[in-house]
Amino acid sequence: MDIATLAGIIAGTSFIIIGILLSGNLSNFYDLASVMIVLGGTLASTLIAYPLGKVIGIMNVARNLFFAREMNTQDVITRIIELANIARKEGLLALEEAASNLNDPFLQKGVMLIVDGTDPELVRNIMETEISFVEERHKQGQGIFETMGSLAPAFGMIGTLIGLINMLMALDDPDTLGPNMSVALVTTFYGSVMANLLFIPMAGKLKHRSGQELLYKGIMLEGLLSIQAGENPRIIEEKLKAFLSPAERKKEKDKNSDGGN
Repeated sequence: MDIATLAGIIAGTSFIIIGILLSGNLSNFYDLASVMIVLGGTLASTLIAYPLGKVIGIMNVARNLFFAREMNTQDVITRIIELANIARKEGLLALEEAASNLNDPFLQKGVMLIVDGTDPELVRNIMETEISFVEERHKQGQGIFETMGSLAPAFGMIGTLIGLINMLMALDDPDTLGPNMSVALVTTFYGSVMANLLFIPMAGKLKHRSGQELLYKGIMLEGLLSIQAGENPRIIEEKLKAFLSPAERKKEKDKNSDGGN
């Protein structure tokens, strides 16, 4: 479970509530009509912008924000080197048994293509095509949250206009001016909070997760092609370390130094 996402939502909500309580009453910020305008309007416009199946599927996408398989670049490289050692000692056909123990469908598919003797260029084309479709699928999920992030403040403004119109229609009753103006501003408040605390940050987290997954798949592809080419596992490892960030390289170097001692 991704603690950062949950902690961010809880912390952001808590700070807003505490800020309200320090200077006012929490009940002043509740208005059912404002909720209906902002949340209902945002969902309705999202349904107009995207197919129903995509909008329903956003629940699965949102689940990835909290529950995602934890991996890191070094783990992927280590797994590739293990496969390279098997192929070097026992031959490419021995990878078929190793593939059955892999829990990553993309890596497993690539290994089986190699075992089947597929041409390296065709392996690259097949795997890169799959990577492209994964990237496109991820962009759709990000796009829905980005759309909701842009729509929520807009519907907040619509709610504000509705509140102002109601206020102007009742100018002859001074007692209603304050409540109507309050409702108008609360709607803008809802739209801004939903956009900046939920939808836009969620789109950003999905973009980050997508970048990580595409990086891992790129490492897997280069590693598999190197294994198929019969390269030495040490050379493959050095080649794949190019995907590591400077901090990760330093960490790995320190780890190896400690192991050598």
